Amino acid sequence: MSNTREDILELIEEEDVKFIRLQFADFFGVLRNIAITEGQIEKALDGHCYIDGHHIRGAKELGLRRIYLIPDIDSFGILPWRPQHGKVGRFLCDLADEEGNLITESPRYILRETLKRAAEKGLSIELNPECEFFLFDTDEEGLPTTNTKESAYYLDMAPLDSGENARRDIIYALEDLGFEMESSHHEDAPAQHAVSFQKATGVIMADQILTLRNTVRSIAGRHGFHATFMPKPRADFPGSAMALNAACQDGFHDWFTDTTDPHGLSETGKQFLSGVLTHMEGAIAIANPIVNSYKRTKDRFSDSKGIFWSKDNYKAPVIVSHNEAGRTVIEWEMPDGATNPYLNIAYLVAAGLEGIEKKLDLPEADSSVGQIPETLCDALQAFSDDTFFENLYGKRYTEVYISEKMKEWESYAREVTDWEVRTYLARI
Repeated sequence: MSNTREDILELIEEEDVKFIRLQFADFFGVLRNIAITEGQIEKALDGHCYIDGHHIRGAKELGLRRIYLIPDIDSFGILPWRPQHGKVGRFLCDLADEEGNLITESPRYILRETLKRAAEKGLSIELNPECEFFLFDTDEEGLPTTNTKESAYYLDMAPLDSGENARRDIIYALEDLGFEMESSHHEDAPAQHAVSFQKATGVIMADQILTLRNTVRSIAGRHGFHATFMPKPRADFPGSAMALNAACQDGFHDWFTDTTDPHGLSETGKQFLSGVLTHMEGAIAIANPIVNSYKRTKDRFSDSKGIFWSKDNYKAPVIVSHNEAGRTVIEWEMPDGATNPYLNIAYLVAAGLEGIEKKLDLPEADSSVGQIPETLCDALQAFSDDTFFENLYGKRYTEVYISEKMKEWESYAREVTDWEVRTYLARI
């Protein structure tokens, strides 16, 4: 049910909301915000609150001096971990320029436009993410570490799982924000946790992923932990993923499922999957967007390092499975916790849509059609070489993305790491 402006104003008064955070995803999927008082809510709802774009990564390069925040009324929520007297509310916002035009390079805008194209074809992609993260100890000054005192592993309980109470409070907070939670548990490594929530479509799901990250960090801090979605924070622990499970249904019609097919895939499902595989090498620059991402991919996909789909191989980048209702689900295993969910989902939908439109043939199961890039630099080259991404994200955005991410890579390449010192200092 959609909210109206009057609904929001009434709720703010009834709930004694004194501060409102105008949150937005920046051009690299980082959640940012400004806070206003309740007295400024009318101004905010009129779209008159703005930020200085020169301090936002990517905005200056896009020529955006002043960026206006346009609240999405349906995204309003009250932050449950903030004070209950003089409460704090939040909106997720779209971005507009000084002329009032929505900024087409905004990841949220890109996703919305991609979903419109899919809707024109009758496709509504339902997504169910599986989000993993670590709850590490902090030091005596409250600063983050990669240390943990626990020894829990997959599905362990307290007292082995020292983060159980924090995870429970995270679930409560997410439910207060309107999430329909599915499950949560301890993951494969000490201090590693996973949560999954009920399926949703497009922009709502991307918004929820950003909200999840903010909620996990906020609640973890109250329990004395530092929460991180860093893909591979320790070499001796498995990495953290943000896998996306995609299904497709329009009313009573399931677009991906054919029970007469050996793999349970319909022709549409095969075409969709083929499209995802076709552009995956470049998409890894979005799904795995930081230098550290490739420490995880080398471990997680170590068996073949190939781009392929499978029904049985856990190491496959894409797995075809079936949910409890017997519907076929396409599981994209590549994304990690650093990914920009708006761009990530836009890729999955747009690539699948192209596969349907072009009626692409699906390669045989477990048959490699490419290689997972070894580094962020390699992934950016594949991203740059594939014109699909320029068409999807826009020429200006792809140029800025490549430029900014290459700066990250070059900064990393100049660093002298602890490994180099340990390996070479005494020998050479």
